[in-house]
Amino acid sequence: MASLQPFPSTARRSRSEAAGAAPGGGRVPPHSLEAEESLLGAMLLSRDAIATAVEQVSADDFYKPSHAHLFEAITALYARGEPADAVTVAEEMRRAGSLEAAGGAAALVSLQANTPAISSAGRYARIVEEHAMLRRLIGVAYEIAELGYELPNDVTAALDEAEALVFQVAQRRSSDTIRSLKELLTESLDQIEYLFERGEAITGVPSGYNDLDQHLFGLQPSNLIVVGARPSMGKTAFALGIAAHAAARAHVPVLFFSLEMSHVEIAQRVLCSEARVDAGRVRNGKLVESDWSKISQAIGRIGTAPLYIDDNPNLTVMDIRAKARRMKSAEGGLGLVVVDYLQLMTGRSTAESRQVEISEISRGLKILARELQIPVIALSQLSRGLESRADKRPMLADLRECLSGETVVARADTDEVISIAELARSDARDVPVWSLDGDCQVIPAVMRQAWSTGTKPVHEVLLSSGRSLKATANHPLLALDGWQPVAELRPGDRLAVVARSHQRASRRSAELPSPRAPLSLLERLATSELPFAPAVDWESIVSISPAGEAEVFDAHVPATHSFLANGIVSHNSGAIEQDADVVMFIYRDEIYNPDSSDRGTAEVLIAKHRNGPTGLAKLAFVSNYARFGDLARS
Repeated sequence: MASLQPFPSTARRSRSEAAGAAPGGGRVPPHSLEAEESLLGAMLLSRDAIATAVEQVSADDFYKPSHAHLFEAITALYARGEPADAVTVAEEMRRAGSLEAAGGAAALVSLQANTPAISSAGRYARIVEEHAMLRRLIGVAYEIAELGYELPNDVTAALDEAEALVFQVAQRRSSDTIRSLKELLTESLDQIEYLFERGEAITGVPSGYNDLDQHLFGLQPSNLIVVGARPSMGKTAFALGIAAHAAARAHVPVLFFSLEMSHVEIAQRVLCSEARVDAGRVRNGKLVESDWSKISQAIGRIGTAPLYIDDNPNLTVMDIRAKARRMKSAEGGLGLVVVDYLQLMTGRSTAESRQVEISEISRGLKILARELQIPVIALSQLSRGLESRADKRPMLADLRECLSGETVVARADTDEVISIAELARSDARDVPVWSLDGDCQVIPAVMRQAWSTGTKPVHEVLLSSGRSLKATANHPLLALDGWQPVAELRPGDRLAVVARSHQRASRRSAELPSPRAPLSLLERLATSELPFAPAVDWESIVSISPAGEAEVFDAHVPATHSFLANGIVSHNSGAIEQDADVVMFIYRDEIYNPDSSDRGTAEVLIAKHRNGPTGLAKLAFVSNYARFGDLARS
């Protein structure tokens, strides 16, 4: 083991030489490759070491690029609750394309073998952090020197900038998040007294819709608010109405991310709504005399509103978090973020499916709301599955992916199947199941838990072999074109199924490194003789038909996000609804029924409210202004 070279010597020197070429007389910046390697080795051997490391260092703190990639792979697995060892981390890096640069899988095993002491992980992390801070200090010193050489006109401003640069280096990334109950009760009492003396019913950011605010008491800090709707319901107009009211009336700085429309389109929508000028006349320029005075007055009211619009169509959740943090720390601050809309965002390129990608995005937005202590509104476009119902009002099931209770799940440790309802009712945890990895290979995985989500409308999918499955309309199954919701599938489409070949599959234990800790369930499965070797096949859909209502169930398979349901490859639940504090749906009956008696009105269905009641808010909708408003005022 000692003969293995964890990283090529040429790779080790490349960054040092590059750094030496930077200002500083050719000197190599401070670093300790030994501390970095020892820390990473400890992290590969112990979850406790990972927890210690992530509190002190980040990937940017590593001097060697391959060490940074390795740290990112370990922490990514740790964040998903998956084991992080030489095998799983090597696979994570292989998928990211960074394994070979790190010296291959053998390098990871060597790091484990050469780690002096797992218990010293905290000290290794401090050494890595301190060297990183020194490198940043060197970089800042050159920036400050450049400020001086530029002979700035405003010397006071230059000094302030230099002070801020040094402060950023000294500022700790981690903070103590543990608080005593005594402290929290004192703060809670202060907050209650403040609200009592304030004497206002709206305690959060006002939405501008009185009926809605009576249910929510305003948009609360740290809340992720998901607004779902089918196309043409007006979700963007609804969100823009909230953003414009918060910025212009409540003077709350708002950052609006538009992935669908441009800056100009958003500005025109806000102007038409505020001025109450026909949007069509604004687009074609055929304004009447009275429109000009309305537009002039509206610009006077909202022209200085702190509403900021970003129309980058390729935004990631990391981009949004970075921009929101910068704005929050700026002089004006930040009070509300709106994202239009979730399904257009770009997520992790290595995500197993688009459903996983969207789930990770929603989780990232919830973290942003908590971190900045502001409400975050995320718009979500619902699938057309709900349109197969007689009552087309959206419900929480339209954000969930559910299977009927009689659906059976194939276990990976025995040649047995068990119904998902039985798994849920017995509160079974960590059940070995068969799953598909990103390469469409059948592998063992762990189903953490299954649970009931109530009674919902289901559809029955019948395949050519006679296999069938009952699921909600938005439940994804694996088709030739990738994961597709049941509502998007058609007869003739082919779905992935798994057939048992009854040939014993033997996996040599030599494929895994000699562990220093007890083998996990998946490692035991990987090194044992399996009762059968599943193989993927494809079967055509014969029919998809409504099957009434049934009690339906969700399940969670964190590693691969898939399992076998009646032998059909099925996706596990998404997390949009789980991450949200408030879920609202917009419904306008006139979209489906042109002669509806509710023409010109909209229902905002509050389907989930983590800290308060659910309910229904009714609003007016004026289509030619693309404007929502209170019924009594419109």
